[in-house]
Amino acid sequence: MCELSRRREELLALAIGQPEVVVERVLSLEEQLRNSQAENLELKGRLALNSTNSGKPPSSDGLEKPAPRSLRAKTGRKPGGQPGHPGHTLKQVKTVDHTKIHPLQVCTCGRCGGVSLKDAPVLDYERRQVFDLPPMRLEVTEHQAEIKCCPISGLNVRAEFPAGVDAPAQYGPHFRGFMLYFSNEQLLPVDRLRKTCLDLFGQPLSLGTLTQTNARAYEALASVEAAIIRGLIQAPALHVDESGLRVAERLHWLHVASTVFLTFFGVHGNRGTEAMDALGILPFFRSWLIHDHWKAYYKYEALHALCNQHLLRELKFLFEQCGELWAAELSRFLLDWKVDPRTKEGLDEEVFKEARRHYKAIIGKGRAAHPRRLHGQGRTKQDKATNLLDRLEDYDLCVLAFLVDPNVPFTNNQGEQDIRMIKVKQKISGSFRTLAGAQCFARIRSYLSTCRKQGFNLWDACFQVANGQPFMPALSSSENST
Repeated sequence: MCELSRRREELLALAIGQPEVVVERVLSLEEQLRNSQAENLELKGRLALNSTNSGKPPSSDGLEKPAPRSLRAKTGRKPGGQPGHPGHTLKQVKTVDHTKIHPLQVCTCGRCGGVSLKDAPVLDYERRQVFDLPPMRLEVTEHQAEIKCCPISGLNVRAEFPAGVDAPAQYGPHFRGFMLYFSNEQLLPVDRLRKTCLDLFGQPLSLGTLTQTNARAYEALASVEAAIIRGLIQAPALHVDESGLRVAERLHWLHVASTVFLTFFGVHGNRGTEAMDALGILPFFRSWLIHDHWKAYYKYEALHALCNQHLLRELKFLFEQCGELWAAELSRFLLDWKVDPRTKEGLDEEVFKEARRHYKAIIGKGRAAHPRRLHGQGRTKQDKATNLLDRLEDYDLCVLAFLVDPNVPFTNNQGEQDIRMIKVKQKISGSFRTLAGAQCFARIRSYLSTCRKQGFNLWDACFQVANGQPFMPALSSSENST
């Protein structure tokens, strides 16, 4: 208390004798306080970021995951299957592989004392079917090529082996398809796949065999990949995204370009236009490009549309953590138009202009509290609200593109869902040892993802690749429906 009294007396004397010094100190302290408050607000904002209100992945939430709160508007329907949903219960089939007859020898009606029915005629059968797997074993087929002696030259000659029978002992296309399926679709690492083969078939699998199988599939799928690229270039709307992965102990990027019918994955050491040019899709694409505002995409001569799901997460953060009312209003605006039936056909010019005016009015409410930085003010740091408002204002037509053309989806969920598997792959198997191995995986996954989207059975698709005759996918929805 004595120390406080002493400091008070010193400050009073200073205020009387040198008031300008006191003013400077007060102004300095006010500036420090403002900086500390801004820094404190920024740190609180960082701590509040999670997968529901930012672009952070769910895996970054840790054990204290936020309570799930969907950004979707409530429909009033109960969760689960809706009326008319067909369901997927196990049903009997007409054609069976085996039939077992269980004879009725003695009557079980309980009134006759168990009279014999051995010679009674069969009136009907009650049928029950059991679906099960046959015993898992490898079948070995030995090919024997006849050797004969030429009666004229006296030389021994041999018959030709069938195509694909090249070694004294080798795996057939069904087993190689099995390797492709579990390695590239189910993402089993080599050691687990080796143990699986040992448990099921009594046959361990070597790394060399799997590498060779994947390499052959990579070569067989070259024409399929070229067809997928052609189909994506011609698509009315294209989803694109990218995600980091480790290759040969260095950061590389997995790029995806996809539609609801086609998927292309490409691996490159660069994230930006160098990689996109090399992969050969975006330089030739001229329709709607759906992305998350990564600046490299704007270098291409496409029609750009932004992922509104990303925007909704950012708006949610500003409303919940910063109390920005305009952010909640803009979220409602976007979600209302998302479910509006008029967007299915695309809004006419007058309705779109009215919607755009409403959009700009909401942005104006945000600008009242977060004015745009004037030209010449330098690159001073801006808060999240100002940065988002700049984007919403400068790229308003990219945000509202889903109102204009029914080909433009509301979100980039298709691209994000397609690329999500690389995170699962890395969690299970870690990084890739070589760039060639990563590129091989990307091409096979492009094929498998496309086959899945077009209704092909992936087990059959893997066998077809192993047999050197992969499915050739349809390049558009119209081809897929014929």
